[in-house]
Amino acid sequence: MKKILLLASVILSLVSCQTNETPSDFNAIQYVDPQIGSVHGRWFFYTPAALPFGMAKLAPHTNAYESIGSWLPGGYDARHNSIEGFGHFHEFQIGGVVVMPTTGELKTVPGTLEDPDTGYRSRFDKKDEHSSPGYYSVLLEDYNIKAELTATKRVGFHRYTFPESDSSCLIFDVGHKQGESSDVIEAYAGLENENEVVGYVETYPEYAKFCDPGNYVKMYFVAKLSKAPDEVGVFMDSDIQNEQLQTQGTGNGLFLTFSTQKDEVVEMQVGLSYTSIDNARLNLETEATGMTFDEVREDAAREWNSMLGRIRVEDENVENKTKFYTGLYHALLGRGIASDVNGQYKLNGQGIGQIPLDEAGQPLYNHINTDGFWGGFWNLSQLWALAYPEYLAQYVQSNIDFYKETGWLHDGEAAGVFTNGVQTNFQGLLIASAYNCGIRDFDVEAGYKAALKNETEYRGRTLGNGKYDLHYFVRNGYVPYKDTTISNGWVFNFGASHTLEYAFSSYAVGQMAQQMGKDDDYRKLMEQAGYWQNIFDEETKFIRPKLPNGEFLHPFDHMKGWDGFQEGNAWQFTWFVPHDVAWLMDQTGKDLFNERLEKTFTESRKSLFGGGREIDSFSGVEKLYNHGNQPCLHQSWLFNYSGKPWLTQKWTRLIRDEFYGTGPLHGYGFGQDEDQGQLGAWYVMAALGLFDVQGHASANPTFQFGSPQFDKVTIDLPGDSGRILVIKTLNNGPDNYYTQKLEFNGKPIDECWIDRDELMKGGTLSFTMDSLPNQDWGLKTPPPSMSIENQ
Repeated sequence: MKKILLLASVILSLVSCQTNETPSDFNAIQYVDPQIGSVHGRWFFYTPAALPFGMAKLAPHTNAYESIGSWLPGGYDARHNSIEGFGHFHEFQIGGVVVMPTTGELKTVPGTLEDPDTGYRSRFDKKDEHSSPGYYSVLLEDYNIKAELTATKRVGFHRYTFPESDSSCLIFDVGHKQGESSDVIEAYAGLENENEVVGYVETYPEYAKFCDPGNYVKMYFVAKLSKAPDEVGVFMDSDIQNEQLQTQGTGNGLFLTFSTQKDEVVEMQVGLSYTSIDNARLNLETEATGMTFDEVREDAAREWNSMLGRIRVEDENVENKTKFYTGLYHALLGRGIASDVNGQYKLNGQGIGQIPLDEAGQPLYNHINTDGFWGGFWNLSQLWALAYPEYLAQYVQSNIDFYKETGWLHDGEAAGVFTNGVQTNFQGLLIASAYNCGIRDFDVEAGYKAALKNETEYRGRTLGNGKYDLHYFVRNGYVPYKDTTISNGWVFNFGASHTLEYAFSSYAVGQMAQQMGKDDDYRKLMEQAGYWQNIFDEETKFIRPKLPNGEFLHPFDHMKGWDGFQEGNAWQFTWFVPHDVAWLMDQTGKDLFNERLEKTFTESRKSLFGGGREIDSFSGVEKLYNHGNQPCLHQSWLFNYSGKPWLTQKWTRLIRDEFYGTGPLHGYGFGQDEDQGQLGAWYVMAALGLFDVQGHASANPTFQFGSPQFDKVTIDLPGDSGRILVIKTLNNGPDNYYTQKLEFNGKPIDECWIDRDELMKGGTLSFTMDSLPNQDWGLKTPPPSMSIENQ
């Protein structure tokens, strides 16, 4: 009990210091445009009617119905001009409970994009559509219905303005695949208390089928309407049954019909839960009682403004501020809470978990749904640690709770179900990086045990807990070039990239072990951290896949994608030694290191630093550099290590200017993978001129410097109330990429990096910029690397 109360005290203290009010005249949400990048966007990407990290994520659907159910982009695409309904759940591998308002002839299938008249979907005009953080509205032209959406954390609010009609209708589709949900196992919806629709949807996500066979995702809802219907019926696809109050099965739904006057408003509040209908009702009553639609919309805007306003930009360039705050918005939108207001959440096995409560009966933290964290240490966790540490702590503790139940960390969870998206499982690194940053208001001892097991224990590994090939790494010092075929027919052959990734995460947990006095663990983990050298080919100077017999792969094409490397090639992954760039450079040779690095960016600029204008999440996999995917995101910062920091300044600025855009198509490249805010978070960190190649994996994390974007930025820091970090950019301009000199609190900084602890004390960081590089600045001492630290 004492430990629980201590944890409560620490968390409440941190949350208290993180709710500093931003200046009342600062309006960050005016610079957020949810439409940016909404062509070819992922399922959880376009959910404007939501709060930061919320459970209720309401959005229009243009192509979600009966989707393939994998990870592929879908849900809403700005190229489409008809809407098939409004969904409530949008998380990795989770989707369901769709509502569509209509008038006229009843149809119970949505129809197609090519021929909307074959179903109930409605055309709309972009000029009648509005999206902003926490709110969405659109005019459904086929019915002349204005639809509006907003949300609290766990409750979706709908407001529909109907025309005069004796056949106004609300269609609840519960029994069809939606977005990433995949197969519906069972769905139920029924009318209760004259004006409430209650129900659930149970699905079998594609990733659960091989990560957690036989384990299903269940979503519950209670929808309270402002008006009782005149008639109620159910349907199974196109088969309609009138005067029925409930439906159970698959392919099914329920409809309510009304008579409405001109401009009559029908409102609906929908409580959501992953645990039960009772908790969905509790969430509804707790968060929605006495609240009007407009009040909730205003509260949502205030909440977004408060969270976004922890980082306040002062600059005249509206385009860059729009990129910045939209990126920050995406970083705060993904990975939503999965626990109810009473702290209950779905366990991986049977039953319901309970988060400890404080003295007032409130949960100490939230349980969280998540996709994998692949590459998130180069964007999301750095940003969260900087300005949102209370969320990072909750995220970490949530996974530790999962470990306590199952014995393993997950690297992808959908309402208690293992849905591991990428097999490298960097959750151990994430725990270590939080600890290294001084964010320790979680169960540190259990977190360490979980992280250590994640890096060293190969017995009992599955596709659910990831690192399925760790036994090769631990016993042989590398993961071989070898096909692994899983139950759905996918073939993995990622031995080389896994070797690099496991070495990096071993380093991070080793750093945590050292600080905690776990000397034997430290030595073992640091040995593993050097295993990447076992697949470095001295002849070609590339990371090269190695066969099970110990020989290098032959023939070898360093540009071939997916051949020993996940979502990349040898050229891209050879740079993936973030914990020991100095040793990689020593093995490669400094001249060749710089020659290749410079070629990477001069050539990749021709293809917009990725896949050019090809609309494909993997369009840059066989390029020299692919900013649209995580393995490459640290590479432009490596010049800080190689004696040419001015090139880090140049290329990080040009990537921001050219890869990132402000349109639905050209937002994050052209239809590349803005993976739950990772690319947006990278822009935010790069625009601040701060980045850590090591992903805060070192026991003493650092920030390396780049090219700050704005005249002035003020960041509210955690800890003592009112402590801030100000980043000033003198002689700023669109062509002034290059740092001439740098001062922190009036003292010159000669290195191109700084200890994170020093920066987090607060003060003013002043960059003086110019259009010509200062090739003498930043060369005094390179940023730390593992081999240098251990000398």
